[in-house]
Amino acid sequence: MHYRIEAADLHAHLYGVTLTIAYPAAGQRVSLPVWIAGSYMVREFAKQITGINARQGQRAVAVQQLDKSTWALDCEANAPLTLHYQVHAHDDSVRTAWLDAQRGFFNATSLCLQVEGQADVPHQLELVAGSFNTGEGQTWQVATGLTPLKTDAQGFGTYVAADYDVLVDCPVEMGAFWSGSFKACGIEHRFVVAGAAPTFDGERLLRDTQKICETAMAFWHGKKRAQIPHTRYVFMLNAVADGYGGLEHRNSTALICNRADLPRVNDGKQTDAKPTDGYTTLLGLISHEYFHTWNVKRLRPAEFARYDYTQENYTELLWFFEGFTSYYDDLLLRRAGLIDDAQYLKLLNKTINQVLQTPGREVHSVAQSSFEAWTKYYRPDANTPNLTVSYYTKGALIALCLDLTLRQHGVKNHSVSLDDVMRALWARCCTGQNKGPMQEADVLAVLKALTGRSWAPEFKAWVHGTRDLPLEKLLTSHGVRVHHDPAQLAQRLGVRVSEDHSVHIKTVLNASAAHRAGFAPGDEWLGVEVAGKPPSAWRLKKLDDLLLYAGKAKKVTALISRDGRLLRLNLALPDAKTHATWRLSIDSAKRVSDWLAL
Repeated sequence: MHYRIEAADLHAHLYGVTLTIAYPAAGQRVSLPVWIAGSYMVREFAKQITGINARQGQRAVAVQQLDKSTWALDCEANAPLTLHYQVHAHDDSVRTAWLDAQRGFFNATSLCLQVEGQADVPHQLELVAGSFNTGEGQTWQVATGLTPLKTDAQGFGTYVAADYDVLVDCPVEMGAFWSGSFKACGIEHRFVVAGAAPTFDGERLLRDTQKICETAMAFWHGKKRAQIPHTRYVFMLNAVADGYGGLEHRNSTALICNRADLPRVNDGKQTDAKPTDGYTTLLGLISHEYFHTWNVKRLRPAEFARYDYTQENYTELLWFFEGFTSYYDDLLLRRAGLIDDAQYLKLLNKTINQVLQTPGREVHSVAQSSFEAWTKYYRPDANTPNLTVSYYTKGALIALCLDLTLRQHGVKNHSVSLDDVMRALWARCCTGQNKGPMQEADVLAVLKALTGRSWAPEFKAWVHGTRDLPLEKLLTSHGVRVHHDPAQLAQRLGVRVSEDHSVHIKTVLNASAAHRAGFAPGDEWLGVEVAGKPPSAWRLKKLDDLLLYAGKAKKVTALISRDGRLLRLNLALPDAKTHATWRLSIDSAKRVSDWLAL
């Protein structure tokens, strides 16, 4: 299988793809994936393909589309078959493909047709250098986790993948990007950044990322470096005006962040001052995606033993693979010395409040949330917070509860932690003849082996149930003080809003004051009427204006515009003391450090 990729038209954002199949079957079928591993939503990548034509030698081959992403070719067997088509690429997310005069990026799931019956043969990818010449004096380079076969100094040329799965698990970044490298535990790591501002401090990003990588490797393998599953790694970061996200791959990751969140050179001098909140968020994203190199790319749900790219692949285990990774991403920042205990608790505090302020946690377990990610988490709407809970955030809190419970009890004078569980799962599922697939039963078996007791009751309550987790009790026992502060006005009312010279209701939380009053998503909250002598009516430009105009009133009349109609809704204002948000602080520095440092 040989794919030739070129820029058909930079300004029209078109890739040209030529696929050569050396030994096709008679009536060969080809298809394009409908989703990409790690992002659990059917995205219909084939909608961007145009103009498929095929030939065998001098003979034109008829192409018939069978369904939304599959084509049949009226070809003969075992005679080289060539297909040519174009792909529109103007999605700057990490999931699909992008092409313009400044930058190219793609996942092969968006460009490379899968050849039915030949997914396991070697696949070659050729990047044609000249077609990407912008004529602006900028020399484009290539970054990818694919194995080079014959490439030039800039990385253009031919790469090889053992099979189709490897091909589509190695995205490609092209352009005049910034590039740097470092070694972590003797393994070469490359970091490329597209779109950085002139103030970007690349050396600091490399130093901090190196610490993250070394900490993650030590977590999984200690000093047994021979067990590290990758021999090189590539970080590909696209810095934009407004964006955030990442997608894990076997030996690389594609990232996107706000340009302003990159570390900056301070007055011409590099500095290791305390990171900004934005930069800390970026470091957490880097840590998260790198941890996935082990937890989901190797150790993975049994249902993902082999991906089916034609349809949804269901599993109930995303709470483990995404949630536990979310627990460790910030924890490894702390262990790497990039944040301190107080900063870590601030990040944990945010996660706790996100879960506690989501009514969906009371009706949807994280196992259900994992299974229904395709239709709920990845297709959010105004009612999503009432229907489901994030397997990222609640999964991270389950990991926290499990870790603290293990540390609290120990076994035969030996401290046991979640670290031991993760490493034991790796040994059980990823060594010897085992290639990584695991089930919930494996987690329970490892826990029982380490502690001598069943953890089925906790899993029934925490993973498959909807009652709140024992967070406060466990945190208190490990030196953390939990404060219950008055919630912000939006949370007390039970709304999520946007403000632009008026208040627009985006979400109404179930069983809230706004729900009882009759607010609905899409309402424009124009103003309030307040009873008194004399009564008064006020225009709202932002939500906090309500506190200014309501004063000590317990009830107001909300003036609402809905579908062009003006409505009056009777709103009871909730007492701030009955709605609380959590705030964590250090009560015992030693106990907190004992937990976070090891």
